[in-house]
Amino acid sequence: MKILVINGPNINMLGIREPEIYGKGTYAELCETVKAYCEEKGVSVEIYQSNHEGCLIDKIQQARGTFDGIVINPAAYTHTSIALYDAVKAVGVPTVEVHITDPDERELFRKISYIRPACIATVKGKGFAGYNEAVDILLEAANEGEN
Repeated sequence: MKILVINGPNINMLGIREPEIYGKGTYAELCETVKAYCEEKGVSVEIYQSNHEGCLIDKIQQARGTFDGIVINPAAYTHTSIALYDAVKAVGVPTVEVHITDPDERELFRKISYIRPACIATVKGKGFAGYNEAVDILLEAANEGEN
């Protein structure tokens, strides 16, 4: 199985940006956590981060026919981007939305997720471990599809 992990704006600032909310773990540590877990599960993984909506859309579109699943943390674009929703719907690659924090327990505007209806599941509020759970959800979905 081949999974693409996409991270949106400011995720590259983990460890610096509001550590009282996002924790002290860095983006490099997040990437290592995901890579190690995927290796343990026998999954090939590519990790991508951009602060630019169009770049994220391009990466989602490139996943079609290349990846078996997408894990996406759209970050602030969760609450603003219908274009990311459209891209996920268009490519038809099973996608899991993931958030380090639980947006539903934060500011009112964070309760809206435009991408959620295009995803097979959402994992939120579990820190870096949420990415591993998202990988497991994709693995389980792939196994169900084979049966």
